[in-house]
Order: sequence, then structure tokens, then C-alpha cells
Amino acid sequence: MNSCKSISAGLGLVRRFISTCTRQDTSTRVGIVGSGPAGFYTAHHLIKHNSKLHVDIFDRLPIPFGLVRYGVAPDHPDVKNVINQFSALAESDRCRFIGNVSLGKDITLAQLQPFYHALVLAYGADDDTLLRVPGEDLGGVLSARAFVGWYNGLPEHAHLNPDLSGDTAVIIGQGNVAIDVARMLLTPISILETQPGTEGGGEFREMTKLPECRALLDRADFEEVRDIAADTPRPRKRLTELLVKTADAVGSEPCAGSSKEWGLRFLRSPVEFVCDEQRRKVAGVKMEINKLEGEPLSARAVGTGHFEIMDCSLALRSIGYKTKPVDKDVPFDPKGGIIPNMNGYVSTGLYCSGWVKTGPIGVILSTMNDAFETADTILNDLQCGNLATPSDNGDVLELLSALPGLHPTSFSDWKLIDQFEQLHGRPKGKPREKVTSHEMMMDIIRTQSAQH
Repeated sequence: MNSCKSISAGLGLVRRFISTCTRQDTSTRVGIVGSGPAGFYTAHHLIKHNSKLHVDIFDRLPIPFGLVRYGVAPDHPDVKNVINQFSALAESDRCRFIGNVSLGKDITLAQLQPFYHALVLAYGADDDTLLRVPGEDLGGVLSARAFVGWYNGLPEHAHLNPDLSGDTAVIIGQGNVAIDVARMLLTPISILETQPGTEGGGEFREMTKLPECRALLDRADFEEVRDIAADTPRPRKRLTELLVKTADAVGSEPCAGSSKEWGLRFLRSPVEFVCDEQRRKVAGVKMEINKLEGEPLSARAVGTGHFEIMDCSLALRSIGYKTKPVDKDVPFDPKGGIIPNMNGYVSTGLYCSGWVKTGPIGVILSTMNDAFETADTILNDLQCGNLATPSDNGDVLELLSALPGLHPTSFSDWKLIDQFEQLHGRPKGKPREKVTSHEMMMDIIRTQSAQH
């Protein structure tokens, strides 16, 4: 006899955890919306731990991999390994990629759920957090998310066309995305011409190694952290020590040949984007100067009432991504920017994974661990018989193919685009030349399919 224990969650959700459950469904179907790391890692864990389970992975784009493709370059060794792992999964007989299908636009949750015992929402965070200060809508003020999408070939940002003719950029935020954007702006064109996108990783260490570039750091900014660095967690400790070392080296190393500079400014809050009235573009960022109040490890920044203007021709906002609701039947917490859940469980037969579950935090490793947690929740519910019962025993592709104007794509279609990109990148000495147009992707699929 199955023994399952019920507990109440603070979100008003009820989750069922098992002590001993032996029942297994021999034909379990799981749908996953989103083919980025969260979606694929969830699928991988499910298939690995249940030999009778089948997974469909959906994406709004005709091709898979999400931020693995559009956040980091395919020639980065770690990314190659991830894509190879995901590709092997997508080509297995228990996993199917279905692209060019957008939840909430092409198909509703109510239409999709009847085909599956469990449906996992893993579509990420594709909106921006705004500063909501005057001038944010000026020309030359861009979100880092859109900028990253543009230089990585994301179709929706292919026509961003940022003006890079100026000599100074201000990036608001100092997270991984901000560091990556700064590195791209400072990397010589001769290097960028051989890459399909950013080298990724958001590693501050790479900033210190950029050719023809020097750091401008104020040693005084790091005096107070020297003594407490030893007590911080290892990753933070290593970063702090590198910052201190870099700041100490400023002024002690020759600057000959350095045509570019970068720096970090702390205790500043943007209050307005200054307008060049003649060009109706950004000319600078007005900052309030802050000070710290409280104990060193719990101090908070407060405004001083003093201001300064940082001149620039380009301003990039990098203060976080944001998830948005995509379907009226999907529960959503607008304040937290997440789908309310308990270990990935949302409601009977509905789950979530990745940034829609946690908010836009962490890197691929943390996304993997989070996806495994959601997968374990589904596997536990499967063993307890607590999944939904599909009301439609047909193939979801029959429904999708019957919808007007909808043309679902497969993993085999992605391989046609992959071959096309590699072929056109080779003459330029690049691993690939990315196709950045949705229409061109579909044209390649139609043309190449007809020839095979």
C-alpha cells in the first residue's frame, strides 16, 4: 500500500511528499514549455530516472537551447558540452523537440494540458526590470538583455542597431550580464570578427586581461573590504581578492598602448538620463552619491543629496531580467515575478522550473540543480499516483498542425539550420554564422527539407 504524507505550504499550495510509494505509470507523458537549460535539465533528470517516461519540449523559437545559444557562444568549451548533452537527449526516442510554438499566443495552457500527465513551465524571464527614472526612453538608453540578444543573434533583437559611434558607455549594474556587456564593448573588433557571439561566463577576471585596455579602480573603494574578505564564502573571497589586487596595480603598471579604459563606480544611484536636446539622445546619467550606514556586513546605501553627471553616448540598464505571465490560466505573482510553487509544484499536473520558478538568479549550474528538484517532485507525484490524467490520448502534433498558420519544427529541422550556420561560418574562420531572422530559419527548413 502506498504511503504518502501531505503538508501545507505557506503559499496556500498543498504538496504531497512520499515515504514509500511503489506505483509507476508505464506510459507517462510530460510536456515542457521552454528549451533552455531549465527545460532540458528537467527532461534529462526525468528520463534518466524513469525508463517509461516520454517528454515533449516546446519552444517559441524554431530552434532549441535558449540562453545556452543566445547567452553564451557555441564555441565556449563548457557550452559545447552542454549543447552536446542536450542534443543527445533530443535525439533519443523518448524526447521530442517541438519548436515554433508559443504558449499564450499560438496555443493556450487549456489546450496543451489535456495531452500530458505533467506540464512543466520553463520559459524563463524575457522581460526587463525598469529604473523608472526620467529619460529612460531616450535614444541610446538600452537594456543589457536586448543588447546581449542583439550581439548573440536573437531574432527579436536582430534589428536593435545600437549606436556604437561614441567613446563612452555607462552600464548600470555590476552583475554577470553587465560584465559581459562591458567586455564585449571593449574587445577589439579583430577578435569579435572570429566569434559567433560573446564568450560568456560573466567573469571579472577576463576584464583584467583585455588587450589594449586598462582598469581604472580607486584603491580607496576597497580599503574596508580587505579585512573582511577572508570571512566571505570562497567564490566571493576570490572575486574580492582579485578586485583588491587589480586596484593595487592601478598606477604601478605602464599604460602604454592602452587605448581603452574601464572602471567600477560604487555608491551611485541613477536618478535621470540626461538628454542631448539637439540629437534627442542620451548624453549622460545623473547619479545621486550614496553613503553606507550600519555595520560592515549589513550596511545599506542611503542618498546624500549630492549628485554628479557621468557623460556618455550609450547607457545600458543591467539591473535584472523579469518574468511575465504568458497565459491567463497560469498562476503568477507579479510582485515576486514568479509562478507560485512549492519545489516546482504549482497545481495538479502543472509544474515550473528555472527562472519562472526562482526568479532570474544564478548560472547554469544552479539552474541544473533547480531543474533536478522539479523533476524529483514530478517523479514523487508519479510514484504516488498524484499526476493529472490526460483527457486526450492523441498526439499533440495533430492539434498543432491543424492550427491556422502554425508550422511546428523538429530537432531534425534545427540540424538543418545548424549545418547551414556552420557552412557559412567556415569561410570567415568562425564556428558558425548565426541565422538571426525567424523568417530565414523557416525558409532554410523548407528549402533544405525539400532537397532531402
